[in-house]
Amino acid sequence: MRAMILAAGRGARMRPLTDHTPKPLLKVGGKALIEWHLLRLAQAEITNIVINHAWLGEQIEAYLGDGSRFGVHIQYSAEPTALETAAGIKKALPLLGEHPFLVISADVWTDWDCRVAPYLAQRLHQQQALAHLLLVPNPSHHREGDFDLAHGYIQSKTSTSSYTYSGMGVFSPRFFDQVNAEVPTPLREPLHQAIQQQKVLGSLYQGQWQDVGTPERLQQIEQSLAH
Repeated sequence: MRAMILAAGRGARMRPLTDHTPKPLLKVGGKALIEWHLLRLAQAEITNIVINHAWLGEQIEAYLGDGSRFGVHIQYSAEPTALETAAGIKKALPLLGEHPFLVISADVWTDWDCRVAPYLAQRLHQQQALAHLLLVPNPSHHREGDFDLAHGYIQSKTSTSSYTYSGMGVFSPRFFDQVNAEVPTPLREPLHQAIQQQKVLGSLYQGQWQDVGTPERLQQIEQSLAH
């Protein structure tokens, strides 16, 4: 199984930390955010990894290299300007192959076990679905949530019992059939269509997870690791 780590964002809310350092290379617990993901993927024996980048992307390539020191093999999908999630993944599809792959946002912190990913991919095949999203309980900075979850399927948000998309999921390449790789496109556009067709599975993860969106949240993780 292959994985894609999304690392093309500007990280504007993290400024000034991201003025000269790409957000995925910000350090927590002595390691870059993206480094934690690589190590977890290596432990799960998911070793073929694609990383997209835009803002200060040359620093990401210089820091990670071919991935061998982390026990993985990295290929890069460079974007002259950030394409947003859906188009960025579509551009990288030639590197990801024909089978479902794991997608992880570089700027989340989590202890989720990547060894679950092949089982989620198997469920896509069994249910003839296009994606499986990992949801988390709504954090304090996003109490309204993103989606409802019912009987293992993602639904558009209609109630107060909603959850937040974790930035992690397993996707079939077919999910991106209608996405243009040259037009910046957020993930929510193809997601909306696939949800309407009941083609998006989901599950709730209640372990450690944090969207590292601000310097304060980065500091919170640093403090939790110190204890």
